[in-house]
Amino acid sequence: MSQLFSPRAVGPLTLKNRVAIAPMCQYSAIDGVPQPWHVQHLGRLAISGAGLVIVEATGVEAAGRITPDDTGLWNDAQEEAFARIIRDIRTYSDTPIGIQLAHAGRKASTSAPWKGGGALKAEDGAWETFSASAEPFKDDWHTPTAMTPADMDRVVAAFEDAARRADRAGFDLVELHAAHGYLLTQFLSPVSNHRTDEFGGSYENRARFPLRVAQALRDAWPRTKALGVRFNGSDWVEGGIALDEVTALGQALHDMGYDYLHLTSGGNVAQAKIPGGEPGYQLRFAQAVKAATPQANVMAVGMIFDPQQAEDIVASGQADFIAIARAALDDPHWAHHAAVALGEDEGLPVQYRGAGKGVWPAYDRANTPA
Repeated sequence: MSQLFSPRAVGPLTLKNRVAIAPMCQYSAIDGVPQPWHVQHLGRLAISGAGLVIVEATGVEAAGRITPDDTGLWNDAQEEAFARIIRDIRTYSDTPIGIQLAHAGRKASTSAPWKGGGALKAEDGAWETFSASAEPFKDDWHTPTAMTPADMDRVVAAFEDAARRADRAGFDLVELHAAHGYLLTQFLSPVSNHRTDEFGGSYENRARFPLRVAQALRDAWPRTKALGVRFNGSDWVEGGIALDEVTALGQALHDMGYDYLHLTSGGNVAQAKIPGGEPGYQLRFAQAVKAATPQANVMAVGMIFDPQQAEDIVASGQADFIAIARAALDDPHWAHHAAVALGEDEGLPVQYRGAGKGVWPAYDRANTPA
């Protein structure tokens, strides 16, 4: 039996298999409100055969968006739009749907990748950005405001409010975004946090604000629903976050009551050299966290396209779940096809089974015209 297609509990939620669709920014919202693009995007992923689908990085406040086109969850219009999407999905799919709550920090106020991906100009609607230190991500980007205690209080409250909105909207799971060079990473990493107060310097100080956000989110999100976190295993530069700090963070989050730990890397330093072409290039970080905290659910991600590689990762205990992203964009039925490759039932929706291996029992494919 395939381990990749075996069920596993994530806190109070049991997933039918170990395949998760990772959050993928679509940069297609209007004023933070998801649009018809999101309806079709999430709808097709909900019937992809994956055990879990996680909605893209969603800003908890307007200043926390990466771009003006990001989804948000700080007002009623956004909450209602997400609630409609979830209600519609529930008419045809029981796949758990999660949402990643995020704050971009100094990487906010930029344009979408296909619009250049650079810092917005004032005439394009640029806004004030915030970070651990008043240092820009790139020389030609905005210089962020170093966060004060009042700024920290505001952001913590925004995460709490977004969690309550996500609950009311009907999401099954929340993932805290503490990766890819966004706000919480900016505090955690010594290459972006140069504070001299109680929030900078040692790992314990650098982790103080991220762990405060994590605890606030844990308190605001119902224990009857699943809660996870995505964080970096490396900055891919000398002097970046150390692996022992990564494993310590994983242990702290697990002890806090987070139901899974999702390991990724990079995005915090513009000049980092990331070996992104190697399949499974980030697996080492998931493996290290799993070894340090074996009782935790650990999710691996990073150019994992081959079903047998995904199976081997789970079967060997290097990680408990595999998150796919670009593979799902290329092939929305990746999980169905992976199941067949591993000798499992394809699991297609009944409406699609005529196209798959497991056709309708009364359907004679050989003698029926196309």
